[in-house]
Amino acid sequence: MARATREAKLETRTARDKLKISHHPYFKLIGDGLHLGYRKGKKGGKWIVRYYDKGQYKFRTLGEADDFRDANGHDVFTYFEAQDKARVAADDQVSKEDGTPFNYTVNDAVNDYLDWFKLHRKSYKDAAQRFSYHILPVFANKLVSELTTKQIASWHHGLLDKITSTEISEAEALRKKKASANRILTYLKAALNYAFRYGHIQTDVAWRRVKPFEKVDQAKIRFLMQDECIRLINACDEEFRPLVQVALLTGCRYGELVKLKCYDYTPDPGTIHFRETKSGKPRHTPLTDEGKELFEQLTAGRDGNDHIFQRNGTLWTKSLQARRMIEACRTAKIEPVISFHVLRHTYGSLLAMKGVSLQVIAEVLGHSDTRMTIKHYAHLQPSYVADTIRANLPSFGIKKSNLRILKQGA
Repeated sequence: MARATREAKLETRTARDKLKISHHPYFKLIGDGLHLGYRKGKKGGKWIVRYYDKGQYKFRTLGEADDFRDANGHDVFTYFEAQDKARVAADDQVSKEDGTPFNYTVNDAVNDYLDWFKLHRKSYKDAAQRFSYHILPVFANKLVSELTTKQIASWHHGLLDKITSTEISEAEALRKKKASANRILTYLKAALNYAFRYGHIQTDVAWRRVKPFEKVDQAKIRFLMQDECIRLINACDEEFRPLVQVALLTGCRYGELVKLKCYDYTPDPGTIHFRETKSGKPRHTPLTDEGKELFEQLTAGRDGNDHIFQRNGTLWTKSLQARRMIEACRTAKIEPVISFHVLRHTYGSLLAMKGVSLQVIAEVLGHSDTRMTIKHYAHLQPSYVADTIRANLPSFGIKKSNLRILKQGA
C-alpha cells in the first residue's frame, strides 16, 4: 500500500466545510501523474481521481466524501480511503501496455515543455535540436517516474564523447565540451521541472541531484589586435583570405558566412543580410567603407543566387576552415594558433575597446540580450572606475625598468 499523502484542507469534515462551493475540484497530488480531487457542492462533496494516460488526463468519480454521512467503504469515503480508492481505480483504467500504471514518458515531458517554450521563448529551434540530437535518443521512451540520478549523471558525462569541438587547444576544447554538456543538461532539467510543476511526477530528486561540470563557463576570450589581424590576412591563401576578411568586418560565424549569397549584400545602405543564423533570427550587419568595397569586389558581375564564397568552384563546408586557419596562423607567427571563431571575438573585442556600447555589440553579433556580451566584452570597455583610479592613486617611487618587451613581428 502506498504511503498516504497529507493535505490539511481536505483531511477532515471541518476543514472541507471552510472551502468554497466550486465545480472545479480541489486537487492534491498523491502519486506520479495521479491526483485526488474534492469537488464541493451545496449538498456535500465528491471525490474525483485524475490520472495521466497516453498523453492526456482522464477523470473518474470515486464516490461521496464523508461530509454528512459516515464513511462506509462502498460509496462514501474519508480522505485517506479516497486516496486508496483513487490508486486502485486509476490502476484499473490506464493502459497496461508497458506494465506500468502511469505512462508519462520523457518524450511526453519534452513535447509539453516545447509547446510552452515556443510561445514564451525565442530560441525554439535551438532547443528543439538539442532535445532531438542529445536527449530524446537516450530518454524518449523512459518513464519520468523511473529516472534515476545515476542514469542522468552517466548520460551527462557521456555527452563529452559525442560533442565535437574545432578548438586546437585540448584544454579549451574540453572546457567547451563541458560547457555544451551543461547547457544540454539544463534543457533536460527544464523539461522535467515543467512536468514536476504541473503534477506529472511527485518528486524532482532524481535530476535535482545531478550537478553540472564546474568552472567551465569562465572563458578566457582570445582575440587579435589590429596588427595581428593584418598579418593573418596577409598570410592567408587567395581563396581563404576573403573569408577571414569578412569575418573580421562583420563578426559572423563561419557557418553563417559560407551560406551568404550575392543578393544578401545591399550596396545602399551598405549592409549584409545573414538569413540563416545560429539563433534562427535573421540579422542585418552594417559595413564600413572598407567592408562595402570588399563586397563590391566579391559580388561584381555575379548572379544574385551565387554563394559568395567558394573554393575551386565548390562550396565551403563544415570544418574545411580549420586546417587553413592553422597554416595561416603559423605563417603569420600567431601563437598559440587560433580557431576561426576567434575572429568573431576579435570583432566584438575591438569594438568594445573603442567604447562602443554593449547593446550595439549584442545587436550586431546576434545575441538575444546583453548577458553574453557583458560576460565576454564588458571588461574591455573604457572604464570610469579604472580611469579614476589611475588618475588619483599616488606614485610610490617604484623605479622604472630599462627592460622593454618587443612585440612579436615588429
